[in-house]
Amino acid sequence: MTASELAETTLFVCVTCRAQVTEGVSPDQPRAGARLLAAIETMPAEHRAGIAVVGVECLSNCNRACTVAVTAPGKWTYVLGALDPDLHVQDVLAFAQLHQRHDAGLPAWRERPEYIRKNTVARVPALSMPR
Repeated sequence: MTASELAETTLFVCVTCRAQVTEGVSPDQPRAGARLLAAIETMPAEHRAGIAVVGVECLSNCNRACTVAVTAPGKWTYVLGALDPDLHVQDVLAFAQLHQRHDAGLPAWRERPEYIRKNTVARVPALSMPR
């Protein structure tokens, strides 16, 4: 793995998440998590610079779906939930950019988008990097 790959932030998006409110959602529509992933992938490249966006199966946060996780080697990991694919794409990407720019992956609370501050599910310490 190259140094640039090690420095890259990864945004995992749960593609199996269902919408919190299922009223009016037709069964043939893509799940909310898949819609969130598609919306993130269609954002301009500068909003995703240095962020690898990866769709994953189930992040086990079904009670607060849609869910994403933001991580990078040697940095804290954040799990964010209760996201709406129609409303929170820019908040998610803004937070991922903040995470990327902070050495330890701990952006200042006040700098985070307000919705992200209120819907952080977990913060997990970084694993020690092998020497």
